[in-house]
Amino acid sequence: MKKLPIPRPLLQSAALLGVLLLLVAVFGVASRNFLQAKTFTTIANQIPDLTCVAVGMTLVLIIGGIDLSVGAVLAVSSAVLGVLMFDYKWSLEAATLFCLLTGALCGLFNGTVSVGMRIPAFIVTLGMMEIARGTAKLLMDSQIKFIGKPVEPISKPLAGLGISPAFLIAIATVIVAQFVLTRTVFGRYCVAIGSNAEAVRMSGIRVAPYSISVFVISGFLAGVAGLIHTSRLSSADPNAAVGLELPAIAACVIGGTSLMGGRGNVVNSFLGVLIIRVLQTGLAHLGTNDAMKQVITGAVIVAAVVFDALRQRWDDSSE
Repeated sequence: MKKLPIPRPLLQSAALLGVLLLLVAVFGVASRNFLQAKTFTTIANQIPDLTCVAVGMTLVLIIGGIDLSVGAVLAVSSAVLGVLMFDYKWSLEAATLFCLLTGALCGLFNGTVSVGMRIPAFIVTLGMMEIARGTAKLLMDSQIKFIGKPVEPISKPLAGLGISPAFLIAIATVIVAQFVLTRTVFGRYCVAIGSNAEAVRMSGIRVAPYSISVFVISGFLAGVAGLIHTSRLSSADPNAAVGLELPAIAACVIGGTSLMGGRGNVVNSFLGVLIIRVLQTGLAHLGTNDAMKQVITGAVIVAAVVFDALRQRWDDSSE
């Protein structure tokens, strides 16, 4: 009886789980305090904002784009939430609507300009990064606005579970995005666009609406991350999430998403997020200073990119 080949995404997931368990084992041996329930619940409650951003980044990378504005869009979405609740005393529900709308509009701008005018997404989102960050500072006069209890329940651990509603939101985001990517026409078109956009056009499919929609989703999820980030800190900070795009891209690449487009997996990107956070938490338990943590995390990112390039060359040569 002929054995069915194991799908590549499952092999990648298994490999990533192996790396994750190896890290846990290494830090568990190196630090007596690492293998505790509190360590893992803390990690779970710290990753929702990065997870949401990484999900959006995965979709953008799959279509062959990139979004360098996610950290700044998170900040400006958080700023809108903070101003509406702190200065104008809006309810959480109403302010949240505008927070998410802000993120989606930023994504719409990115998609419309980069796709509609055929300008590299790298340049457009780099510009949006400055626009969004500057807007956040203008809205808040470069001051932190403490909101307090109204937003805290989103990131407050649930009694008896130790994990927060924000973590559950992040998990739901991963599940929905993975379903859309692998089980819907929209997801299949996104993969096809990243693989060969011209072939998709020749087959009679309009590429622009799908590509723009992906940028809108990325912006919207950055807005969700802004809400979660604000709730965890109980305040809105215009300087929040500086450099967040780097670990988001790293998580995607570690998870097997190609920087060239056409290949990616949301669940594996989530595993990439876990690997990054476990690595950073483990290093903190060992007393590693921030500078060395940056060096080690950066080395992991470079290694992941190099591995992705080598894997792409291997795939090309084996075809």
